[in-house]
Amino acid sequence: MTVTAQPAAPDAAFSGHLLDFLAYMELERGLSRNTLSSYRSDLLQFGAFLAERGLAAEGAESADVSDFLTALASGDAGVPLSTASIRRKAASLRAFYRHLRREGVLDSDPTAGISSLRRSQKLPMVLGRSEVRRLLEQARGTEPIELRDRAILELMYACGLRVSEAVDLEVRRIDLEQRSLIARGKGSKERLVPIGSEAARAVQSYLSRGRPHLVGARIEPRLFVNYRGGALTRQGLYKIIGRHAKAAGLEGKMSPHTLRHTFATHLLEGGCDLRSVQEMLGHSDVTTTQLYTHLSKRHLKDAYFSAHPRAKAA
Repeated sequence: MTVTAQPAAPDAAFSGHLLDFLAYMELERGLSRNTLSSYRSDLLQFGAFLAERGLAAEGAESADVSDFLTALASGDAGVPLSTASIRRKAASLRAFYRHLRREGVLDSDPTAGISSLRRSQKLPMVLGRSEVRRLLEQARGTEPIELRDRAILELMYACGLRVSEAVDLEVRRIDLEQRSLIARGKGSKERLVPIGSEAARAVQSYLSRGRPHLVGARIEPRLFVNYRGGALTRQGLYKIIGRHAKAAGLEGKMSPHTLRHTFATHLLEGGCDLRSVQEMLGHSDVTTTQLYTHLSKRHLKDAYFSAHPRAKAA
């Protein structure tokens, strides 16, 4: 298989993942147009390479990534690329697959098998309790959009929802009497997640006093809608949370997925067992959930050194 200098369009699924990735990098990371253009070019080329092999982004393995980079270095695309260019393309692939893992599209990362790409594991960012309160206080109004935003923030923190799960959540999947919802995760796997009292109240207020004004006479099964009454998109959700994060002084410190990390870490800090957290997050492997025990332990250490009278440096 060769890599073409002018790649053809990849399949629709890959294009969708690419658009989501670029939106995330622009809205959450604030990357420049030039950087986004480089990512787009690199990933379109890789998408065409996968399409030539009959593979989706989710089906790529380490060998496919290695073959792609080797083809570029050997000149199969026309002119052999420099080491710096190969490293840039490798970095683009790593960022792309890190995003797919963060969004729950796949479990494994094919770029992790490329030795030149390996990095030390970085713990995800989580919010402290005071930061969560500050964030939630940004959506306190009574207008339909404000009620929607409050429900989004409360529900994502209360239930640890992925971005895709939040935007795909249907009204019929929520039971406020039983205070639970059914989230549809990756692989269309469904799981039952409890809803806390504050989140339940926020959702009830949105359903009774907010959503009807936004939806009007149209039929829309999704819980969260935009100001026109249509289903909220991932990009729309990123913008909503980014706006409130900025107002709370948390700009650059969080993304929608930070609420999921925070949900898991706060549960473990509060004494919830690891298996229960795994089930609520929808992780197929408990080792993925164990990452949050490191965050919880780090929090305990920080709390000790800040609170114990004889632990502080002189």
